[in-house]
Amino acid sequence: MTDHTTRSTATAPDPEGARPDGSRWLTRTFMGRRTNRATGPAVRRPVDLATRLRVLSGASEELLDRTPHERGKYTALGGVVLGTSVIAGFSMWNFATEALGRASVLAVVPTVIWMLFVLNLDRLLVTPQPNARRQTGPLVLRLLIALMLGVVIAEPLVLRIFATAVEAHVAAERIGDVDRLRSRLVHCNPVPSTTTTSAPKGCAGTYVLSFATMPGRQNDELASLRADAADLQKRVDRDTARLQTIDGKADTECRRLIRMAATGLLQRTSECVRLRENARDYRTTHRTEENETRLAGMNDRIERIEGRLTSARGDFLKARSKGIEQRIAEERAKQKEIGVLERIQALDELAGGNTVVFVGIWMIRLLFVLLDMLPVMVKFLGRENSYDQMLTLHSNSAVKIYGEQVRFEERRALADIEIAQDAIEQEIRRNRAESEAALREHAAAMNIRVRQAVNTLEEELRRSSSV
Repeated sequence: MTDHTTRSTATAPDPEGARPDGSRWLTRTFMGRRTNRATGPAVRRPVDLATRLRVLSGASEELLDRTPHERGKYTALGGVVLGTSVIAGFSMWNFATEALGRASVLAVVPTVIWMLFVLNLDRLLVTPQPNARRQTGPLVLRLLIALMLGVVIAEPLVLRIFATAVEAHVAAERIGDVDRLRSRLVHCNPVPSTTTTSAPKGCAGTYVLSFATMPGRQNDELASLRADAADLQKRVDRDTARLQTIDGKADTECRRLIRMAATGLLQRTSECVRLRENARDYRTTHRTEENETRLAGMNDRIERIEGRLTSARGDFLKARSKGIEQRIAEERAKQKEIGVLERIQALDELAGGNTVVFVGIWMIRLLFVLLDMLPVMVKFLGRENSYDQMLTLHSNSAVKIYGEQVRFEERRALADIEIAQDAIEQEIRRNRAESEAALREHAAAMNIRVRQAVNTLEEELRRSSSV
């Protein structure tokens, strides 16, 4: 039993000092990291700028030791990755400063985060992958990610280049918005001519101002008073004309004098007297003097109302001007800083109105997009080099070695299980044999005791019979 247990727990000899699970052996063998017993462990090389740039390209220095002619390519690729991350950081700095409206230390935080994110993302995209030439899907996905990243990075830089034109366009648009708002407010708040005023057509509630006093009631009173005065003026003019006719006839008739036969004196005719009486009767019945006095009072009242109305209109115009200026001040307060969306809209309007500007904007956009896609394009649109071939070979070899290691561990585990099962079966058989032997010994002992008892009983019977 001890021998079986010892064999079940024993392990195979560990080449190169590997652990039973083979992890150390794989680690030291994969990617060319296996040490040479003759020369000892590899000597660490000093880390210089070129090495740091190659780290950004995701290349392995151990494989590059076997392909030294590829070092320059991956050094340049790391420099391109670093350059795109710097461009991305500058783009985020412009975006953050435009969003904050000024250059601030707070813009450094998103700038650094975005730069590191783009740096690691580009490093992930350009890191050499085994069997990459056989996988079209990952290649297309990486190109799409690089394209979208380039578009996001390029837009703030384009806005920065055209900042002067964009700011001038936005300023002109804001001035136009203020002028249109002023005209709309004046149109929607006219001087009321009646008490029942309604907002002009097309004026929403936001364009209608509220006033403490309105001159519409005085307009109604003045209009009514003017209508009454006009009617009374017509009546007075008609009565005056009639009186002038009667007075004219009376004056003409009264210039004629006749001599009385009895006294010999000159006196007016009876027709003169009649005409005078008709004039007096007309003034009495038509109340010409009263109407003239009333008309004079109405004219005085009209003049007073017109004075008050002129003052009320002046107050209304002042209040309206104050309200309009307040609304315009509120509108200008919203226009303190030019936002990012406002800049993008202004840039699109500039591009839509000028073909030269449109072509220039898109050329710059495409330039920055291509610069941001450059690492992925350089990596995956080039030919497969010796480094990629060695990486694929090492990867396939590592997979095979790991598969064999797993199968080896599986076989060893199954063997240990079989050995353990055999040991258990042997133990069962041993126990079963010991039990059977013990049972037979017990049966033999019982038989001996029975025979002894029988012999004793026979001897006693013989003694009894002899006596």
